[in-house]
Order: sequence, then structure tokens, then C-alpha cells
Amino acid sequence: MHADLVATIVAQWRAERPDLDPSPIGILGRLSRVSSFVTADLVELYRQFGLTEGEFDILATLRRIGAPFALSPSSLVGITMVTKGAISKRLDTLEAKGLVTRRPDEHDGRGRIVRLTDAGLALVDEAVVAHLENERRILEPLPERDRIELERILAGWAQHYESAAPHQLP
Repeated sequence: MHADLVATIVAQWRAERPDLDPSPIGILGRLSRVSSFVTADLVELYRQFGLTEGEFDILATLRRIGAPFALSPSSLVGITMVTKGAISKRLDTLEAKGLVTRRPDEHDGRGRIVRLTDAGLALVDEAVVAHLENERRILEPLPERDRIELERILAGWAQHYESAAPHQLP
């Protein structure tokens, strides 16, 4: 078993600054490390499908809303919580790959609608199966009861931030 780097960091702070309580590092340091490992695993899977994390997010968002698999770019900004510029860049790339189209909005002459192409739908349907299998593999080391408890804890923690400052979401 490998050494627990975060435990070492906490112990070092306790030794060097016994007047401080470094215990938050135990939770937040581990959360940060696990997040880095999980993100790397997810990004590697997206890469296998020729996608970035952000591109997968857009395709998955369009797919999960159901037919006709279409939204305005501003709706995508709200759902994916990234800037208009980031959405625009991702849409440019996805459109160049033939995975989405952008067409004028029939109900708003100034607006545009982003829609999955048949190729985009086929790709995301294949990728989401692999994505969910990958997520199950990532969570496999945790017993089911721990997964349930972790989800409950994280949902409450996320709700705290989302209700306190919904306009400041990252």
C-alpha cells in the first residue's frame, strides 16, 4: 500500500505549526487528489472517442434532453456552466467534426439552434455507454454503502454552494 501523501502533509503541519489545526487538509487535500485522478481517467476515455471533456459534455447534454437533440447556445451555457466563448469554441470544433450543426432558430430569427447530427448521435450513444462503465470502474473500490453515503454527503455540500451563490458557479 502506498503512503498517504495527505496524511504526511497534515502530520508535517502539525509538527511545524502545532498552534494550527490542519485537519481540513485531510478532507480537501484528498478530495483534490481524488478529483485529479478521476478527471484523468475520464479525459482518457473521452480521448479514445476523439473528444475533449467539454466536447463530450455538450454532446451528452444534447443527447440526454431527448429528440430532436437540439438547444440554443445560450441554453448550453446555462446547463454546462461554462462561458459563451468556451461554448462557441467547442461548438466550432464539434461542427468541424460533423457531430453538430448550427442552424437559424425558426422561432427567433436572431438565434441559432445546435443539433446533434446522425454521426454525433451515434458517437455519443457509444461514448456514454463506455463513460458509464468507466465511472462504475472508478467507483468500484468503494463498497456500495460508502458510495450511497458519499453521494448523500456530496449532494448536501453541493446544495450549500448552489443555494448560497447560484450565479457564481464555476
